[in-house]
Amino acid sequence: MPKGATVNDSQEVRGDVVTSYKNAATHTITAGGATYAYREVGPRSGVPVVFLTHLAAVLDNCDPRVVDGIAAKRHVVTFDNRGVGASSGSTPRTIQAMAKDAVTFIRALGLEYVDLHGFSMGGMVAQVIAQTEPDLVRKLILTGTGPAGGEGIKDVTRLSHLDTVRGLLTLQDPKQFLFFTRTTNGRRAGKEFLARLKERTQGRGKAISLTSYGAQLKAIHRWGLEQSHDLSVIHQPVLVANGESDRMVPSQNSVDLAWRVPNGELVLYPDAGHGGIFQFHERFVESALEFLER
Repeated sequence: MPKGATVNDSQEVRGDVVTSYKNAATHTITAGGATYAYREVGPRSGVPVVFLTHLAAVLDNCDPRVVDGIAAKRHVVTFDNRGVGASSGSTPRTIQAMAKDAVTFIRALGLEYVDLHGFSMGGMVAQVIAQTEPDLVRKLILTGTGPAGGEGIKDVTRLSHLDTVRGLLTLQDPKQFLFFTRTTNGRRAGKEFLARLKERTQGRGKAISLTSYGAQLKAIHRWGLEQSHDLSVIHQPVLVANGESDRMVPSQNSVDLAWRVPNGELVLYPDAGHGGIFQFHERFVESALEFLER
């Protein structure tokens, strides 16, 4: 365990391996002027997979089926970035600053080589890390995300506000609209996903503040307005996955990402939106593990 980490003892373990994300302890570690909250699941051998999460997400927003599925074979680390949830400090207003903080956290854990799984905003952060710290990253999984200046990314703020209001008016979680299609399959998948996020009943994390949420929206908006990056410098293998009907970060961005990186491959799930990897979590986990273990 890293120096400075504090441990909650409520863990489901096999030997010394935590096997269930819903019962994983929340640790903390201080680095670079901030204290980061994080959880670890899976065997401690091999290259760790660090999860980088979406807009407004905290530790409890990671889908336990995806985390546990990958942690069946790999060491998975999830965390709240600076100023988010249970982590201290001020939330950055640029994706680049978020990436710098993520690297600070990763290095504080003593990790010298990692795989990254970045979903949505986290996928933007992962792209920057791969460009600025290439020696740190072995492989990338980019899901529900897009490149700087990508199609429709500057509209995330508007869509988020609209669907937040929509959720309030219908007494539903906005993610039901933002992440899933309005088809029968999409509605059902959304309800199942939201139920999974409530499986953890003890030691739940702290929700994001409105100030931090606003800072993240600003960062995504700026990302959407940036000039296109040269993604040919990302030489690591990259798995890109999304639903074929993503309205939050339009699916064309996933096609674009997979085409622009030298070693990219693409998976699109039918009748699925932004949360396609959650709707098709079994298929995604199978693809992700196959990709990571090559």
